[in-house]
Amino acid sequence: MEYLPTDLPEVLLIKPKVFGDQRGFFMETFRQSEFEEICGRVDFVQDNHSGSPQGILRGLHYQLKNTQGKLVRVVYGEVFDVAVDIRQGSPTFGKWTGQILSAENKHQLWVPGGFAHGYYVISEWAEFVYKTTDYYAPAWERSLLWNDLAIGIEWPLVNGEAPTLSAKDAAAPLLKDADVFPLGWTKDQKENR
Repeated sequence: MEYLPTDLPEVLLIKPKVFGDQRGFFMETFRQSEFEEICGRVDFVQDNHSGSPQGILRGLHYQLKNTQGKLVRVVYGEVFDVAVDIRQGSPTFGKWTGQILSAENKHQLWVPGGFAHGYYVISEWAEFVYKTTDYYAPAWERSLLWNDLAIGIEWPLVNGEAPTLSAKDAAAPLLKDADVFPLGWTKDQKENR
């Protein structure tokens, strides 16, 4: 696999080697030894799979404790996937990166702990799968408002129409009002696991 930097150095775009012929294709989507050599030691503990129609925006989500790193990909359709640095004191605090992930391009995105994550469905239907480094912990789940002007994400909205959001995501705070990871936070701190 090829691991490419994005606008946020810790968030990596991963392009698998795809082998195909008249029978279809084969690719590795994860190899622990290679991943750890490039991204560091991780333990994935949960796999998730969601399906959504066009225009759905999920996010921007994160957990303050039981912090989740996410290895994400699309197995059907196409999404615009986004990560936002919310580590106070980071040189890229409040900055974002976005990537098109699709069943066709087979790209993945590694979003480590310390980043908010979300995606917008571009195709008529998309199925999104991801591994997480910790379990879902609703008590520690937080959100950022998807269209916070201070962050300035350039969402590729279909026909310029507003996305469909959950009530929780529609009421998410702006970055200036959000709970973020404190100065000096690291993904290895035990109290954040």
